[in-house]
Amino acid sequence: MSAPPPPSLDLRRLRVVASLGRGAKGIVFLVDTGSSDAGYRRIWFERDVLSALDHPLLPKLRGSISTDRIVGFAMDFCSGGDLSSLRRRQTEKTFSNDVIRFYAAELVLALDHLHKQGIIYRDLKPENVMIQANGHLMLVDFDLSTRLSSKPPSKKENRKKNPPKQRRNSNNISPSDPDLEGSGKSNSFVGTEDYVAPEIIKADGHDFSVDWWSLGVVLYEMVYGRTPFRGLNRKETFYRILSMDPDLAGEPSPLRGLIRALLEKDPRRRVSRGGIMGHEFFRGVDWELIPEMDRPPFIPGVDRELEKLGDVAGRGGIDVEGVVQSVFGGADVDGKDGFSGF
Repeated sequence: MSAPPPPSLDLRRLRVVASLGRGAKGIVFLVDTGSSDAGYRRIWFERDVLSALDHPLLPKLRGSISTDRIVGFAMDFCSGGDLSSLRRRQTEKTFSNDVIRFYAAELVLALDHLHKQGIIYRDLKPENVMIQANGHLMLVDFDLSTRLSSKPPSKKENRKKNPPKQRRNSNNISPSDPDLEGSGKSNSFVGTEDYVAPEIIKADGHDFSVDWWSLGVVLYEMVYGRTPFRGLNRKETFYRILSMDPDLAGEPSPLRGLIRALLEKDPRRRVSRGGIMGHEFFRGVDWELIPEMDRPPFIPGVDRELEKLGDVAGRGGIDVEGVVQSVFGGADVDGKDGFSGF
């Protein structure tokens, strides 16, 4: 995926601070755009990711809108809510093995597609997994994602791409990837506390393996109704992630074995795509047919859900800009309910 073009600017939104000088055919102004460069990079990176996606378990960008107060993306409505709310509606507050197998397989397929595009998702949690009208999952919210090459370039390749006299300006970091290292890893401190991988906490640099760790946390939550390392505060949660093994109470099973392999603290030893798809827990799964299954475990009542929202248009709709302003009040929301180190 090529680097995104720079965002278009609206002259009416620019505050001219000073005139810096002029040349033969132009004048240079210092202007204030009213927004941080990092914020713009993240917004346009997310837009470009959504524009490039073409997979039944990932969203399609139907359009975008930009005003003086908001930037928004239009995507398909998922009438089944998110995976967290679906779990809470279960009588036992947990899922059966067969249901977990189906949803886990769809998450593996979605993450694998992103990784093949060079995208680390970095915020897998049940609240970001929506249920489409057909009952299949959709992975949403790419605000904390980033692009990473599938493997670090060799020293020989680096010498070809970055001759010594140009190396100072040839670090392969695009404007939308402010956190990438020359080693082919990201150093950003991002994620949501309960689901973040140990290598992110330790700032060792991370790659696609962090998504497989988060998948392990999500599967654990499906089995036990809670996350495996939650403490009384962020510090204790991070301590448990770094130092404690998950409590896999119950009879040994292929599912518990998969969770243990995913929650391996050393990313070099953590199970990845091939080991996951070939794991005993997924024995008999036809990976190509999963997104086409006619009867997923739960199919939402589309009409009933839409009826709850149906009279909004008749009342004049919702003031979107006003709602956004009332929720965020102009505050920096880069980290949302997680944390961010951009």
